[in-house]
Amino acid sequence: MAFVVAVAQQKGGAGKSTVAANLAAALAAEGHSVALLDTDPQASLARWHEERVKQGAKARPLAFDTSSGWRVPATLDRLRRAHDFVILDTPPHAETEAKVAIRAADLVLMPLQPSPADFWACEATLKLAQEERRQVAAVLNRAPAQGRLKATVLAALGQKGVPVLDQAIGNRVQFANAFLDGLAVTEAAPRSPAAAEMRAVAAEIMAITRRR
Repeated sequence: MAFVVAVAQQKGGAGKSTVAANLAAALAAEGHSVALLDTDPQASLARWHEERVKQGAKARPLAFDTSSGWRVPATLDRLRRAHDFVILDTPPHAETEAKVAIRAADLVLMPLQPSPADFWACEATLKLAQEERRQVAAVLNRAPAQGRLKATVLAALGQKGVPVLDQAIGNRVQFANAFLDGLAVTEAAPRSPAAAEMRAVAAEIMAITRRR
């Protein structure tokens, strides 16, 4: 049965779709069978997957599906039986839809930029995860290498008892360029710092599964 990761954050623009796509590809590169499930009505991953199909051998095999509302659990059950990991992209600003996805997850991965707006918005996601008694981990996205704001957000997450992945994801143009072509950064720019970051994030997710 698959380990299910719901990439969730109630604030729009946090980079959920980019994180979900790149995490899925990085896990697949480690030899895992991975499925992506897009539950976001914006359908960014669906468009990304359309472009991905055109890439042929450049893109690692990933199962892909879309679902919403009451159909999500049934779709997820089918994918869970056939894969090692299922990565969900969840909608922002939709508590009911996000709740369904979070309820089905083994881990809620919460991307947030090191900004006050993202930190304040994460409280809604944390509340949903706590209500559903789901494990949560935050990952800093579009993060500078250093800076007072980054340190402040990390400290605030620590005060809330939210685990944060050791590896942050930088604000790197390679992510946007790869996504535009339907690829992950590990496929489009495998030797880049961005690719190294995503491989490290995937390694931390795999470590979490081994501790279950």
